[in-house]
Amino acid sequence: MQDLSQLMDGLSGFLGTSYTAYNAADNARAFLRAHGFCELDERAPWTLAPQGKYFVVRGGSAVIAFTGGDAAKGFKIVASHTDSPCLKLKENGELSDGTYTRLNTEPYGGGLWYTFFDRPLRLAGRTVYEEDGALVSRPFASDFTVSLPSLAIHLNRDANEKFAPNLQENLPLLTLGGKRLAELLGSPVSFDLFAACAEKPYFWGAENEFFSAPRLDNLASVFASIRTLAQGEATGVCVAACLDSEEIGSHTRAGAASDFLRAVLVRIAEAQGLTRAEYYAALAASFCISLDNAQGFHPNYAAKFDPSDRAYLGKGAALKAHANGAYATDALSAAVVRTVFGRAGAPLQTFYNRSDMRSGSTLGTISLGQAGILTADIGLPQLAMHSAAETIACADYAALEAGLSAFWKSDIRIDGDRAEIG
Repeated sequence: MQDLSQLMDGLSGFLGTSYTAYNAADNARAFLRAHGFCELDERAPWTLAPQGKYFVVRGGSAVIAFTGGDAAKGFKIVASHTDSPCLKLKENGELSDGTYTRLNTEPYGGGLWYTFFDRPLRLAGRTVYEEDGALVSRPFASDFTVSLPSLAIHLNRDANEKFAPNLQENLPLLTLGGKRLAELLGSPVSFDLFAACAEKPYFWGAENEFFSAPRLDNLASVFASIRTLAQGEATGVCVAACLDSEEIGSHTRAGAASDFLRAVLVRIAEAQGLTRAEYYAALAASFCISLDNAQGFHPNYAAKFDPSDRAYLGKGAALKAHANGAYATDALSAAVVRTVFGRAGAPLQTFYNRSDMRSGSTLGTISLGQAGILTADIGLPQLAMHSAAETIACADYAALEAGLSAFWKSDIRIDGDRAEIG
């Protein structure tokens, strides 16, 4: 395992240009290629080598990477998501009064929108151009930034008592240039563009023990899953599923509710000659970690957290559970993760929401609808979830990578109410 500074520098570099799911998927593609993974095409037949390393991209925003092994023995899966809350540009979004030009937006996901004010925001996502008679989609990031300036306190005297921006009137982005958006973009046929925080990641604390950056939820999970898969020792069929659209319900063709993960698992099984019955038997023997960040305990708001099962920054990843199924963890899946992480010396906490508060959700329960695999929900404790810039503890990220590396190396076999971990 690399030292802590190397780990965090790698994460920082990935976050620094992964403005949207499209940019994150493109960066993941480059990382996997650099580590010997071969890209597959969903439209073409797959011929897989026994110990090969592969990945496939869907829609330019979701990536599934996997290593070879005996699929009949089951799959080991880590599922995360590539998208984060931001502001999405509307197609005909320019609003101009002759002096100022604003870009009309709508919120994507459940962002903590007041934190997006007074920060550098970069236009990013994908653009579609006509080239040689075809329509070609490519990831995009502008070389300029825009901003969302606050109204002066003198004109908004109660801003410190209450501030709830109107999503239509207060979120258009302000630009001062004379050029039109189409000119700046090179006149694309269409686009999926977002305004994402362009602030650079930074360390803080007396010993730089904390790390803040945009989109830690959930790109820290994405990067941890592909890096440990690429750089560690993987045994069996190991699958890092980095899916899109979790922040808006996962119901897109690249999201957890789509057939993407299921289709990849089926094609791996088919390439190894498994029958349908053997494929379903492999699913029954499989295990999935749904990897999505957790609400870290905030000492200034202690009453918002469960009195006993809190996730503290600096004490390891959090195992998340919920009585009504917001998280997929059950007793057996929790025991598997605790055993694997414990053997690796990776600390693991338990997280529950307050019983009288609405829980968040993850892609684990949605993925179960596509492939019924025993699943546990875990994640990095973080502060300021869905803010323009979020915070984790460096030690927790290192523990997560150690636990995931052990997971990929472990021989895990699920047999009904029994789990064997070699």
